[in-house]
Amino acid sequence: MLKQELINGIKEYISKNGGSYPGWYVGITSNPESRIFNDHNVTKQGGAWVHGAALSSQAAREIEEYFINVLGTDGGSGGGDFTSATVYAYKKTIYTKQ
Repeated sequence: MLKQELINGIKEYISKNGGSYPGWYVGITSNPESRIFNDHNVTKQGGAWVHGAALSSQAAREIEEYFINVLGTDGGSGGGDFTSATVYAYKKTIYTKQ
């Protein structure tokens, strides 16, 4: 997916599911299901989460940095590896692990 399309899709999802950016975590991964549900402990049914594939790991990193540095989401840029081309976001709760 093109960078701007992915950015717009995630922004729209956040807006519809509690649009305060600091209340969300954005990251990159090569395995979104494992990362979101196992590593971050997001509830699969009823949790607010979204992910989408970028065209490259570099594009995914740029999107992640935009959400963290410009919009103020939680997250830590610089993670993942060259296969990490999926951008994910989830709404933080008392049960999630950053």
